Amino acid sequence: MENISTGKKLILGLQHVLAMFGATVLVPILTGLDPAIALFAAGVGTLLFHLCAKGKVPVFLGSSFAFIGAISLTLNPNQLDDVSKMPRAEYLHNLSLVKGGIIVAGLVYVTMAIIIYFVGVDKIKKLFPPIVTGPMIIVIGLRLCTVATNSAFFPVINDNGDRAFNGTHALVATIVVLTMVVVSIFAKGFFKMVPILISVTIGYLLCIPFGLLDTTAITNAAWFSVSDSHITEQILTLPSFTMSGIIAIAPIALVVFIEHIGDITTNGAVVGKNFLEDPGIHRTMLGDGVATVFAGLVGAPANTTYSENTGVLAVTKVYNPAILRIAAVIAIFLSMIGKFGAVIRTIPGPVMGGISIILFGMIASVGVRILISSNLDFTHSRNLLISAIVLVIGIGVDSFPLVDSLTISGLAIAALIGVILNLVLPKGI
Repeated sequence: MENISTGKKLILGLQHVLAMFGATVLVPILTGLDPAIALFAAGVGTLLFHLCAKGKVPVFLGSSFAFIGAISLTLNPNQLDDVSKMPRAEYLHNLSLVKGGIIVAGLVYVTMAIIIYFVGVDKIKKLFPPIVTGPMIIVIGLRLCTVATNSAFFPVINDNGDRAFNGTHALVATIVVLTMVVVSIFAKGFFKMVPILISVTIGYLLCIPFGLLDTTAITNAAWFSVSDSHITEQILTLPSFTMSGIIAIAPIALVVFIEHIGDITTNGAVVGKNFLEDPGIHRTMLGDGVATVFAGLVGAPANTTYSENTGVLAVTKVYNPAILRIAAVIAIFLSMIGKFGAVIRTIPGPVMGGISIILFGMIASVGVRILISSNLDFTHSRNLLISAIVLVIGIGVDSFPLVDSLTISGLAIAALIGVILNLVLPKGI
C-alpha cells in the first residue's frame, strides 16, 4: 500500500474529507460558530495530532458533537434562530468566552495525557465506567432536544424571541428527516456514507421555492476567506478565561476522553495494530488536546477523533497515515474559499432542525448502546440509582449558581455526581 501513486493518494484523501465533512461543518452551524474556521481547525488539528502521535495513527480530527450544547448556550444564550442577528459586539464577547472554555478543555486533555502516562490508562478508566459515561452521553443528546425541535417547527416570530409553529418549516424539516432515514437505510456504496450531505442538499434546494433561503451572505462573501473581515475578526478575538465559560464547557472533556480511548482502540483494531501501546494513548490524547487548544484559539469547536474516517479505512483497506495528512491539507484549502463557507452558513433553520432531530437523538442512542453493550444489570439498585440521578440532574438542571454570577452547568454536576456515586456505592447491591 505504500506504493500508491500521488494521484490516487489525493483521491483517497478527498474521500476522507467527504466522510468527515458533513459532521464537522454541522457542529459550527448548530452552535453559531463559523464553518470555514471549523474546517480550517480540523485540518490543522489533524496535522498537529499526527505530529504528537509520531505520524503512526491514521486518524482525522473533526468537530466534537459532545460540546454542542455547552458552546451553543454560551455563544447564543437567548437561543436565537440566526446568530447573525445578534449584535456584533455581543457575539464577539460570547465568542471570547467560548474560546476560553475550549482552550481549557484542550488543556484538560493534555492533563489527562500526562496522568495516563504516569498511572496507566486502566486506572483512569475505572473512574468513568459505562454506568457513568452511558447516562452522561444520553444527557448530552437529550439536553439538545428543544434546540432541534425549535429550529424544525417553532421559529422565532418577533424581536421578543417568541416562537410559534410554522407549517412550512415543519414540512421542510420532515422531508429532511425522511430523506436521511431513506438514504441511511436503502442507499448503497458511497451514497450510504453521506446521508447528511444528501439531506441538507435536498432541504436547501427545497427552501428556494418556499422563500426560506437568503443568499445575501453568499453574494457579499469574498472569494477567499482571509479577505473576509468577519472571519478574520473572529479569529483575532482574544479568548476570555472566565469561570462561567470554563465551567460550562471544559468539564465535558472528562467524559469525551473515554470516547477517545474507544475510538483509538477501534482504529487500531481496523488497522491491526495496538495504538494504545505504540505510540501510546497518552500521545494520541495529547494530540487531541493540542488540536483542541488550537481550535479554541481560532474560534472553532473542540476537536475529536472521527469514527467516520475509521469506517473509510475499513472499507478501503488503505491504512497509510499520510493519506489522512493529505485529507487535512485538502480541508484547509476548502476552508479558505469564502463563497464555499457562505453557502454553508446560509443553510436555513428548518433544514438544520431536521438534521438535528436525528443527530441529537443518535447521540443519546450511543449512550444507550454503551449501557447495553456493557451488559449492565439494571435489576441492581446501584446501577438504577446512578443512572437515574445522572439523567435527571443532567437533563433537568440547566445551571446551578455558585458565587456571584458564576454558575456550573447541570451536565458538569451530573458528571461529578456520577463519578462520586460510582466510587462510594458498594457493588452488587
